[in-house]
Amino acid sequence: MTSKFGEKSMNVFPIWLRPLGDLYRVRVDTVEHAKWLLDQLSRSFVFKTAAPLVEAAETSACSFEVPLNPPMSRAKLERLLGAIPEVEMMMGPE
Repeated sequence: MTSKFGEKSMNVFPIWLRPLGDLYRVRVDTVEHAKWLLDQLSRSFVFKTAAPLVEAAETSACSFEVPLNPPMSRAKLERLLGAIPEVEMMMGPE
């Protein structure tokens, strides 16, 4: 399977979204998936301000934070993530 950018895409993987005021924490099941997702997001819009990846202790999961602002509203971020076929969005505690 190839993505709309002509490169090999991932299998479907879960992400968890947690709103934190003026930012969103995005938790991904593996570092590989997180890096892939950040790459996809950076191709979709001007995405230069995500916090660095933080790996969760004793799991393969990691997270990053995306600041919300007028060009990147909560609704727009959710739409962008929802439009990526490989992503299964979950709302959750982390």
